[in-house]
Amino acid sequence: MTVTIKDIAKVAGVSYSTVSKALNNSPLVKEITKRKILKVAAEMGYEPNLAAKQLVRKKTDVIGLMWPTIERIVLATLVTNISKAFETTSYSMILSVDAPETAMDTFKKFQVDGMIVFGESNSITVSTENIPVVIYGVSGKNESAYPIIDANHEASMQKAVQHLVELGHRRIAYIGHLDQEDALQSEKVEGYEKAMKHFKLDENITIINSNGLNWFDGYTATDIMLEQDKRPTAIIGGSYDISGGILRALQEKGVQVPEDISIVSYDNIPQMATMEVPMTCAGVPVDVLAEEIVHSIIERIESDEEIELVKKLSPTLTERESTGPPPEIL
Repeated sequence: MTVTIKDIAKVAGVSYSTVSKALNNSPLVKEITKRKILKVAAEMGYEPNLAAKQLVRKKTDVIGLMWPTIERIVLATLVTNISKAFETTSYSMILSVDAPETAMDTFKKFQVDGMIVFGESNSITVSTENIPVVIYGVSGKNESAYPIIDANHEASMQKAVQHLVELGHRRIAYIGHLDQEDALQSEKVEGYEKAMKHFKLDENITIINSNGLNWFDGYTATDIMLEQDKRPTAIIGGSYDISGGILRALQEKGVQVPEDISIVSYDNIPQMATMEVPMTCAGVPVDVLAEEIVHSIIERIESDEEIELVKKLSPTLTERESTGPPPEIL
């Protein structure tokens, strides 16, 4: 038999409204009375009717996450960290990897309070129908009226190139996905080019298209890179998966890392430390990125004030065993 608030009020010897206030932690109820009511409720096995509570509050405490794929390790890691970040809040998360229209239908059924959208393309065309939205994407690339969390890919490339230049490298290649429809990938390439020009290395700019973001794409692109007349002494990989493929291809060709060629990878996830050669990486740490995304969507939902439209995060470079001086100065 379901225990109701009226049942608790009868046993506790207080009014129905007092029980309701106590269960909602109202300051209008004396602490001694509140403890008594909570004790009675627990002993009677009371479970709140969340659906009714949500109906009264017109709030579900559910946030939808619209994600393109969880096949790539970095995205799966970021989703996991976002989920963990929600555990410290009153909100729950539902994830959809469906097409935007299908995801929106799902989120409407759950009456989500807000949405997180991954902005891989240059434009966000999802009709949100007044649902608060935060986008993980690239500011300046998306024509969007929604707040954007920008992981600052350009600054990451600057840090990667600078690290290699300080080690003595001049022939630094970039292997990554050249997709004009993917703003995140485009900014990495642009950031690499800008950094190389900053260090007066224009003539050494070498960009190899991996034609994808997966391990095998990096693996096959490395063969093309090794056929260059002037083999680079360092490579910047456009993603964790691409860099893993680069590393394996070099090892199979008998190229030592970092003795012959150094590697820096974009992305900053814990798995970098456990690769066959622990990988030097540049990017916003995945836990920091996840916490900022969660904080921003909750702020968007709960704050009456307009929040800043762009939050550009600061990347870090973590140095590991995959980078060292170029062979000519050893």
